[in-house]
Amino acid sequence: AGPGCAPGRELLVRSFAAPPRLLVFGAVDFARPLVRMGRLLGYRVTVCDARPAFATTARFPEADEVAVDWPHRWFAAHEEWVDASTAVCVLTHDARFDVPLLARALPGRAGYVGALGSRRTHEDRLRRLRTAGVGAAALARLRSPVGLDLGGHGPEETAVSIVAEIVAVRRGGSGAPLTGLPGPVHAVAAGPPPPAR
Repeated sequence: AGPGCAPGRELLVRSFAAPPRLLVFGAVDFARPLVRMGRLLGYRVTVCDARPAFATTARFPEADEVAVDWPHRWFAAHEEWVDASTAVCVLTHDARFDVPLLARALPGRAGYVGALGSRRTHEDRLRRLRTAGVGAAALARLRSPVGLDLGGHGPEETAVSIVAEIVAVRRGGSGAPLTGLPGPVHAVAAGPPPPAR
């Protein structure tokens, strides 16, 4: 029962919206738990790496797709899939892969674009992206170093910090501890108030 439903009746609503996408570039050890967590959160997960020894379904059985290709080429060929619900995670940690991919992804429609690396790596990456012609507005979208500061170490804890940041960006959260925040735990969705009963 609900608004728009006759008393004593039930309304079944079935959504056929495509699941959000998690595009993981770099079939590195940090990618494995990220793929598992993305799948757990309902993402359609793709892993892409140019190295066939690393990009295998045996290493990433939870991925919906494992592609062996240069990341920027794969992204360009599948860009029509990218929308505001897409998260792009660049874990390659190699400018040969990172820069061409980010130069293509940052000006695009992805709701989240993050890249693994230290602050020094991030500064070098920004310099290379500027040289490649990426504008300031696009560069401001880059989440790097990727993830929230949870104090974690290792692939699993890094993956938790990355998916936490993805969820915060997608849902409009602050990433701050709930303990210190006023108001309801779950943000109220914008829109008209529910009808009075």
